[in-house]
Amino acid sequence: MSVIPQIAAFAQELGALRHDIHAHPELGFEERRTAALVAEKLAAWGIEVHTGIGKTGVVGVLKGRLAPGAQGARTIGLRADMDALPMDEESGCAYASTHAGRFHGCGHDGHTTMLLGAARYLAATRAFAGTVVFIFQPGEEGVGGAKAMLADGLFTRFPCDELYAMHNWPAQAANTVMVKPGPAMAGSDFFDIRIKGKGSHGAMPQFSRDPIIVATALVQALQSVVSRNVAPTGAAVLSVTQIHSGSAYNVVPDGAVISGTMRFFDAAVGDLIRQRMRALAAGLATSFGVEITVDLRPTFTVLVNDPALSRALVEAAGDVVGGDRAMIKEDLEMGSEDFADMLRVVPGAYCTLGHSTAPETNKPLHNPGFVFDDAILPVGASLYARIVERRLIGQTS
Repeated sequence: MSVIPQIAAFAQELGALRHDIHAHPELGFEERRTAALVAEKLAAWGIEVHTGIGKTGVVGVLKGRLAPGAQGARTIGLRADMDALPMDEESGCAYASTHAGRFHGCGHDGHTTMLLGAARYLAATRAFAGTVVFIFQPGEEGVGGAKAMLADGLFTRFPCDELYAMHNWPAQAANTVMVKPGPAMAGSDFFDIRIKGKGSHGAMPQFSRDPIIVATALVQALQSVVSRNVAPTGAAVLSVTQIHSGSAYNVVPDGAVISGTMRFFDAAVGDLIRQRMRALAAGLATSFGVEITVDLRPTFTVLVNDPALSRALVEAAGDVVGGDRAMIKEDLEMGSEDFADMLRVVPGAYCTLGHSTAPETNKPLHNPGFVFDDAILPVGASLYARIVERRLIGQTS
């Protein structure tokens, strides 16, 4: 493995920086402290800084010192997410979250730190031809941070020719990098289905239109959508994750709410699932004499990696982790990632970087005991830097 020596030299500083961000987690569009820290670091390294993009997003712009090659002046965007999750931490780390109900349980503190590490190195060397745009995004965890930055004119103000991002991946072997060309991560909707029935005394249910009975019937019916409406070759998931109703032992409630998520890799499959969910709800509303409203909220689009740029990312990763540990993969991920919205505007690629499998760092993402592996900080920073140096090559004599 060949981490860039200059980055390896300040690896301990990267660890301390991540621990500071980790101890002060901020939820989507609340990342004011984190954004201020990012802006301060970028400015100190001589990088042009723009703040308030997508509410709390930060953009840094850095020009290389080399003359452009045959392809002319080009721009590469590098993106990291900054937000934490609304959950408590149970990692036991000395630098654990100081805020109840907020936790960097997906490792975005690490992503931010890796991109800062790459920015520090590239600002010191500028051994590339063209421009790098460092994108520090707010609100990735389902609140539309990428869309907010795009709405603020991200790529109008800072045009990019290529775009790259990465995610730490505890389920993957340590110091391996994987990229799935083409569709790679699922699009998804969140949904809330509200049932309005008629309440009654629990001992006299004949006077009710029981929403709990309707809810249980609807949950069962929804399970037929993927198994009987979506073709077996069309990967999809429809999961009910919440059912809320009632407040007393002897009261039939007058309402119920069913919530959950749906995932898909083909927009047509997503449309089919939505249509069937609405049809099933309408049918049960008629059958039981209740009102049912279906609120489907498209949250993530399908993440599609550019095939050529996926290979370029793997090649750059090979310089850092070794060619046998940087690879193209075939498996799809049902998880979602709003970097997909940016990839709809600018071609690029998204990779995963494996963690140590030591007991203290092998908890899954979004687990209250999750611990980010600090050893991959210089690896990720080096990968970001290498993709810039490989893709923005200057003139050769």
